[in-house]
Amino acid sequence: METLLHEITFPYQDTATPEEDKQIHLAYRKLIRSMRKEPKEEEKIAIKKAYEIARLAHSQQRRKSGELYIFHPIEVARICAAELGLGATSVKAALLHDVVEDTFITLEQLEELFGSHIAMIVDGLTKFSHIANVKDAEILSPQAENFKKILLTISKDIRVVLIKMADRLHNMRTLGSMPVHKQLKIASETSFIYAPLAHRLGFYNIKNELEDLCLKIVEAEHYSFIVQRLKDTEDEREQYINQFLKPIKKAIKRKYNIDKFRIFGRAKSISSISAKLKKKQVSFEEIYDLFAIRIIADVPPDEEKSVCFNIYSMVTDNYTPVPERFKDWVSTPKSNGYESLHTTVMGPQGRFVEVQVRSERMDEIAELGYAAHWKYKGIKQQENIFEDWLSKAREMLENPDNDAIDFLNDFKSSLFAEEIYVFTPQGDMRFFPKGATALDFAFDIHSEVGYHCKSIKVEQRIVPLSYELKNGDQLYVITSSTQKPTESWLKIVKTGKARSKIRQALKEEKLKMGSIGKETLDRKLKSLKLQDIEDNIDTLVKYYGAKNRLDLYYGIYADQFNLNEVKLLKVENNRLLLEKITDEETKEQVQPNSIITSKLPTKSKRRFEGIPKILVDGEDAANYGSALATCCNPVLGDDIFAYVTSKHGMKIHRTTCPNAEYLQATFGYRIKKAEWVDSANTSFIAGLLITGMDDLGIVQSISEIVTDTLKINMRSFSMVGDEGHFEGKISVVVKDKIELNQLILELKSLKAVNTVARIE
Repeated sequence: METLLHEITFPYQDTATPEEDKQIHLAYRKLIRSMRKEPKEEEKIAIKKAYEIARLAHSQQRRKSGELYIFHPIEVARICAAELGLGATSVKAALLHDVVEDTFITLEQLEELFGSHIAMIVDGLTKFSHIANVKDAEILSPQAENFKKILLTISKDIRVVLIKMADRLHNMRTLGSMPVHKQLKIASETSFIYAPLAHRLGFYNIKNELEDLCLKIVEAEHYSFIVQRLKDTEDEREQYINQFLKPIKKAIKRKYNIDKFRIFGRAKSISSISAKLKKKQVSFEEIYDLFAIRIIADVPPDEEKSVCFNIYSMVTDNYTPVPERFKDWVSTPKSNGYESLHTTVMGPQGRFVEVQVRSERMDEIAELGYAAHWKYKGIKQQENIFEDWLSKAREMLENPDNDAIDFLNDFKSSLFAEEIYVFTPQGDMRFFPKGATALDFAFDIHSEVGYHCKSIKVEQRIVPLSYELKNGDQLYVITSSTQKPTESWLKIVKTGKARSKIRQALKEEKLKMGSIGKETLDRKLKSLKLQDIEDNIDTLVKYYGAKNRLDLYYGIYADQFNLNEVKLLKVENNRLLLEKITDEETKEQVQPNSIITSKLPTKSKRRFEGIPKILVDGEDAANYGSALATCCNPVLGDDIFAYVTSKHGMKIHRTTCPNAEYLQATFGYRIKKAEWVDSANTSFIAGLLITGMDDLGIVQSISEIVTDTLKINMRSFSMVGDEGHFEGKISVVVKDKIELNQLILELKSLKAVNTVARIE
């Protein structure tokens, strides 16, 4: 082993300056001190060896910021130890997580030095360079393939995912030195998969920080505004919290030892405040529940429930609770193991305050998530909750044949934030994402039950398969041996497990039908005396626009493709060509389902009327057949990016577009940097949603602001009034974002108007 270590380290020379060397050693010592459990002597030796190899392996590398690269794996290891509560194995793997991907060290060398387990974890963290037997052109989304590789390791060792989460957290914390368009792509990946994964694994602090960092990148001005307002109101909040807690502390002191309690208030995450501002369309000053009060009791497990409810009683004795905002996650913990009592009460000065009551054990699980669950294994509330989700995730991951994008979307659906619970006929509780259906329940019971589900009863009445589950429902599934899944079922279900199983069943059915289509095609090719069947089949896949051979075979079986068209293709040396035999007359006979009939030119000098010049990676966007995306309608001044579509040229989206996160997280390689070039005589269509009090003359007031005051062209205006409230939609033509924002401010100044927001 020492010889191998010498062979690995020999080619590398450390280039750190004396000051950098000092900082590296300080960072390493900080890592060791941060480990929550004192490592054994042999573990210390192994960790130091991993550190030395990582340092030498990365010695020639620096990050975009100019910092030596070794600081990154050291900090990722520290996050694993201090913030995720992981042990020596994770620390070693975190230190080595980039050496195979970025240096000359091989997995075989790591396995010999540290064993197969560490090598397996590092392999799971290494981005794929190629997939066996799959051409790069056939990989629809490299990002999705990398996510898939990481997620598949859950069935082997969930620590791969946790280390990747720590890696992403450090990258997000140090993203400032990267170009803006790359920051946007990484932020979208983070909010699309990593933040929901952190929530599902119970790492609430990390989930909140990831979401805050994403907001800081995607909506920098909005983020800065909230941060500044929180800073400005800090003293006022602190005074209010002290005033609110005074009677509660007095009540606790009368009954318990106050030293056994931690009682404090803290501001909610910036991202959650942002979501509230957007949802309610109110000013910062109008949001009352900016902070939550937390009361944590240090009591034995068998006293937790009674103490939590006693404290809840003390809170509601002093302040009036809002009944519909009471959440009892002590009696029925969340499916990720989270336990706490939540209530919202009316505090002093008519302000709503959220109060959370929990034990120290519950708080540790909320802070450390996954890592804390096994520490408390054996406690009744903890025995099956988290393991149930892991087993479901593993079951879903057992079918890795799915397209990587489908696979990723299926897994993401298991990372739901809002959940409901229902009961089986035997009284067992099952958790589902909000919006899940009765058919999801059937597949959750067992795959075979789902396949043959004919109908479902909820409390003795038959409901549709698409029935949306509600808290407390008790369901009974009726099956039939003749029932089979259909394509329409994919539109009904919401859970990844159900969707994956339905696709698997449909694929098996498609294979059966496809075998019949293949026989039909083979006979056709033989009748035309085309002997080179394999190459000719691939040609026909392209000609008919099929995704793959199976898609072609099934299309032939289902009469989606006309095999008579094969006669119209040119033949050269027994091979079909993607060219027609003759002229326009022949073309008229061909059905328009060939993929070669409608391709956009890659260089099209068309400029859309009224749209200013846009640069994409420094070039004129008009060269690529660009157009403004209709899903978000960008206007001059909006932060934008370009997305290269597969068939319709290039689309320009706002960075806050509802589709931006999905596009950037899944198809990052198609995302391009885009920027406006100011130009005169431009115009953009923008939609606004206006709500408020249905007062006499409100339509005239709005019209006067738009057309008379600001001289803006109004394309359409519709309004619906109901019981004193109105909702109006207005479409206007504006020059840029400045003019649009001015219009929004003017409309908000009307007394009868409550909210004004851009329509996505």
